[in-house]
Amino acid sequence: QVQLVESGGGLVQAVGSVRLSCAASGSIVSINVMAWYRQAPGKQRELVAAITSGGSTNYADSVKGRFTISRDNATNTVYLQMNSLKPEDTAVYYCKYTRIYEYWGQGTQVTVSS
Repeated sequence: QVQLVESGGGLVQAVGSVRLSCAASGSIVSINVMAWYRQAPGKQRELVAAITSGGSTNYADSVKGRFTISRDNATNTVYLQMNSLKPEDTAVYYCKYTRIYEYWGQGTQVTVSS
């Protein structure tokens, strides 16, 4: 089992910044993929960004150039630095760990006011 705990969400004004963290614990395998997803009200959950344990990343087109995903393999923590936030970034943000199975965090709300 893998447990994921997200933190860092909240209310932020448009063009502001916020940093999300996700700490993984439990049966962590060194080779894995960690990712951030988001789900806005009435919409499907979508991938925001992902990063492999080797550091390869990919981003949704809507966040490229504004968001940066990073990780600390020593602490099994993944981060999402979100800059130039827009009201349409408002969503619950979820962390996901994948290594054969998928594990999800409980989510953290990010609300961007205009």
